[in-house]
Amino acid sequence: MNHRKTPIALFGAGAIGRTHLDRLQRSDRVALAGIADPTEAGRAAAQTAGVPWFADHRALLEAVRPAGAIVATPNATHVSLALDCLAEGVAVLVEKPVADTLADANRLVEAEARHRVPVLVGHHRRHNPVIRRAREIVAGGRLGRIVAVNALATFLKPDSYFETAWRRQPGGGPVLINLIHDIDLLRFLVGEIGSVQAADSHAVRGFEVEDSAAAVLRFDSGAIGTVIVSDAATAPWCWDFCAGESAAYPRQAVQSHFIAGTHGSLSLPDLALWHYKGARGWHEELTREQSVVHPGDPYERQLAHFADLVDGRETDSLCSALDGMRTLAATRAVLDAAARAPRASDTLVLPVNEGRNQS
Repeated sequence: MNHRKTPIALFGAGAIGRTHLDRLQRSDRVALAGIADPTEAGRAAAQTAGVPWFADHRALLEAVRPAGAIVATPNATHVSLALDCLAEGVAVLVEKPVADTLADANRLVEAEARHRVPVLVGHHRRHNPVIRRAREIVAGGRLGRIVAVNALATFLKPDSYFETAWRRQPGGGPVLINLIHDIDLLRFLVGEIGSVQAADSHAVRGFEVEDSAAAVLRFDSGAIGTVIVSDAATAPWCWDFCAGESAAYPRQAVQSHFIAGTHGSLSLPDLALWHYKGARGWHEELTREQSVVHPGDPYERQLAHFADLVDGRETDSLCSALDGMRTLAATRAVLDAAARAPRASDTLVLPVNEGRNQS
């Protein structure tokens, strides 16, 4: 290990853990200090990387003494592992969702404040140069007052995806796994969400978990938004397909997020800004202005930001434990609101005359 680099440990070598492992090994700022993962796959990953392997994260913390740790373990373990790190003065990058429950998330918020050790929640889209530019455009007032936003997350998960039992059960669906990214993105760009109305559907697969959901969001600013997620749709409209963040998905030339304001509107990820140059009104011509940013891997940028937090070069986490908790609260509110919504059995009955076509 190069001791001039900041030593970072990795907890969990599953799918997202391997993504972090790749960035750790390619970084010129940090060095992989060790891997804690009780599986044989975890042991093999450590052996291949040439770093110490531990079945238990506490043993790694004691033996290696890293400056930071990435928690990429199952959701229910995020907070307990992060708390152990903070108690040892070790900064943590915690994968999303920050916790399984709001109570657990709040424990981490309190611990972050108590120990004064940085926490970064892995909502990686915040680090994408496209989103950073969009945030500058919104904050700079180019759109005027935001009035409406829309986000689409529609894609098709193959049948083999659901061979794992927890993915067919409540909590394993596209709201908590996928839509949470879009809700965090909208919070980052537009502000806090004050209330949620929602509905979900299990009609395609018939699993306990939802396959589709829609929500109406009311932001504290007065803006309203709609979000739709479905993992049962043959469709291209989702950030993963059109942003080009991962080579695992064929890139599509479509947009997935839209922000409308009183003086302009913005589509993402193409960063097209629509506005009036002169007189304003629906009869007038709109002008399309295009922003172009240098591409950048959000996971690499997230890791660089984490290194800055660990080294003290940055003091403000781009996604703190509190931020992660607020995103989790808004996402869980979608599930809660959907559970209270009328179901298909509550059929809308129209008066006879109003329900007929008039010739």
